[in-house]
Amino acid sequence: MDQSWVGDLIRHWRDDERGTYRSWFLWEERIKNFRSIRRGLQEVIAEIKADTFGNTYRGSSLETVLDSIAEQRQVFKGADHAFMWKPKLRIPDIYESRPNQAAFGRFLDSCLCCNTEEQVLDAIRTLDQATIKGLGPAAANLLYFLHPTITPPFNTAIVKGYNALTNAGVKLGRWDQYLAMRKGILTLNSQHRSLLSNDLGAAAAFLFDLGAERYPLPQQEMNGSLDAWKADLEQVRAESAAATKAAALARDADHTHTEIQGWLRDLGMALGYGVWIASNDSSRSHGNGRLGDGCLTQLPGKIADAAAGETIKLIDVLWIDAQGSVAAAFEVEHTTSIYSGIVRMLDLALGIEGAAAHHFFLVAPDDREGEVRRQFSRPAFSRVSELNLRYLPYSELRNHRESIARFGDGLKGVLAIARPITSVPPPATI
Repeated sequence: MDQSWVGDLIRHWRDDERGTYRSWFLWEERIKNFRSIRRGLQEVIAEIKADTFGNTYRGSSLETVLDSIAEQRQVFKGADHAFMWKPKLRIPDIYESRPNQAAFGRFLDSCLCCNTEEQVLDAIRTLDQATIKGLGPAAANLLYFLHPTITPPFNTAIVKGYNALTNAGVKLGRWDQYLAMRKGILTLNSQHRSLLSNDLGAAAAFLFDLGAERYPLPQQEMNGSLDAWKADLEQVRAESAAATKAAALARDADHTHTEIQGWLRDLGMALGYGVWIASNDSSRSHGNGRLGDGCLTQLPGKIADAAAGETIKLIDVLWIDAQGSVAAAFEVEHTTSIYSGIVRMLDLALGIEGAAAHHFFLVAPDDREGEVRRQFSRPAFSRVSELNLRYLPYSELRNHRESIARFGDGLKGVLAIARPITSVPPPATI
């Protein structure tokens, strides 16, 4: 988009009393509406979370928000059409499908709470993966009022104007097409920043007027423009695929971590201990309920009131005996560094009188044993020798937990399948 005439056209557009720059972008009520739309989206999210959103568009909190957006003059005229319930097509499928409705609510909630470009893009990719019929990039019109410097608005005229200006091939209805167009809009905005704005509404409004054929474009050479668009689209698709793969791996790791915590929870209860689940994990879904179901809701006073009490609450699983002392502490390290977990155990052992004599377990996949032992040979872990620390492989826990729960007595069964870890000093250098 290095055509020299583009800047002149933007200047002409800025000076045109009928153009959207003066009639909408500089409209004094425009910014005031951002706050009310944000509040309206908070209400939509709250209703979806509470399952009171309903199964119709008319009269919903979402209709109220989109009515406010549609009142934002030319650029957003018709923004509500994409969300109106179309019974013959059964779209957008956020009214009859509760899972899709919940996914839409999580999407809005993520975008409402986040503040970085990557977080917004992650939320978009997650929504795209849900493949909700009839819910496409029109939702970017909601995001614009949350993140005007990150997400430009989206409608037919904007797409038409972008294609006319750049000779691109953007099609309606697909998030990858929107994200590729977004890259081009960011480039346009960067090249003409002094004439446009950090608020991407200005660039989108310019493209809207081009798409409405308010300004005829000169005959121009477009060599390479279509290739540039295709390159942007391929890059967006590659980034999306990579992000999807990374998210899937993260979900798998998180699921395994939660599953192991569930094993330890059930085993501890079977052995007669009170069980504490890390305060930031207890509300996680597990089985037909929550990970913290049936567990302690608060730690005994001598533990909770310790100087490192807030850190101790983050240990993955604690087994508490009848005297209110820690019988065993477990840190599950599926893929993450073991360092933070060991620091929490040290805080427990050194911060509470007599706790160092109790048992501490590092629970990790079988193939991480070598890595665990190498880590413990580092000088940074020298104080770990003060802990009664053992390595508990996943396979041993998986294969023996039911027998231990049925026939075990205290910690004997767990100690039998765990392996001592000795902090070995590094070899001397010559």
